[in-house]
Amino acid sequence: MKKRLRTSSVWAKAFERSFVAMTRTATQSGTRALTRALKPAVARRTPPPGAGAWIPGVAIGSTGVRRFRLYRPPDVRIDERLPLMVMLHGCDQDANAFAASTRMNRIAMRERFMVLYPEQDRLANARGCWNWFDTGTGRAYGEAALIMKAIDQVCLLQPVDRVRVAVAGLSAGASMAALLVTRHPERFKAVVMHSGIPPGTAHSSLSALGAMQGRRRTLPLAATPVTMEANWPPLLVIHGDADIIVSPHNGHVAAQVWADAAGARPGQARSIQRGKRYPMSVTDFKRKGDTVATLVAVGGLAHAWSGGAANKPFSDKRGPDASRMVWAFVARQFRD
Repeated sequence: MKKRLRTSSVWAKAFERSFVAMTRTATQSGTRALTRALKPAVARRTPPPGAGAWIPGVAIGSTGVRRFRLYRPPDVRIDERLPLMVMLHGCDQDANAFAASTRMNRIAMRERFMVLYPEQDRLANARGCWNWFDTGTGRAYGEAALIMKAIDQVCLLQPVDRVRVAVAGLSAGASMAALLVTRHPERFKAVVMHSGIPPGTAHSSLSALGAMQGRRRTLPLAATPVTMEANWPPLLVIHGDADIIVSPHNGHVAAQVWADAAGARPGQARSIQRGKRYPMSVTDFKRKGDTVATLVAVGGLAHAWSGGAANKPFSDKRGPDASRMVWAFVARQFRD
């Protein structure tokens, strides 16, 4: 009888140990799964590193609602009026991810300008892409109008210099940036397209796929040399020659159609390489001494922000620093 009791006790203790071990494993697995599930949401709400304010906002218009984030450098004086840089993210990104990848806030803190990051709604596009191509239904224009609402709101509520506003974007954000400027050229001093497709190349999701592969013809911009000379902002194009997502052909076409609309001619391409970073070929398109467009073709760069933060999606630290190039280009237009 005592032997049976001792045996039962041994089995009970073994079962208890196994049950505790299984519970601990299940709890740890559940915690890890929950952590993985919550990680994207936490990342979206975590401010990018660095001093300054990371301000949330919402733009509301007749075509919908879009969230945005605004970076404001520290110690802004009440009498200051700062330039505004609008940054439009690419697919599978949001405002936080784009700010972290480009590190534009760091430059904004040093050079004293504000950075606006409009954010695409996943209900409008499952991958978070701006629908720049959907001009056939007018959805692209509706999104452009919401971005303008965000700009107007920031200009109204923050110490922004309304005459010093520029826009830049990556991939789908680059295409939306160019579309935005074609609809409101008088509102921007400069536009930057990084790895994007020029306006007039697609009008639907199907034609956008052909455009990404460089198989679509681009229509001339709806502008005249007089308009260009008066208020059409200069364009900077940055595109990697190893991009297999958006054909590098699009970068060349973007610069060319911008130049054609102004009657500008390309100058001699110049090769530049800084340290061990990828080399780049830079071509300026000029009319009467004024630079209408600049094309920067980066050797070896794929579909990623050139010189971006390490270990971030759509970011390649080995490329020349696109954020610095963007600000240098934009600052020249602000001075001029």
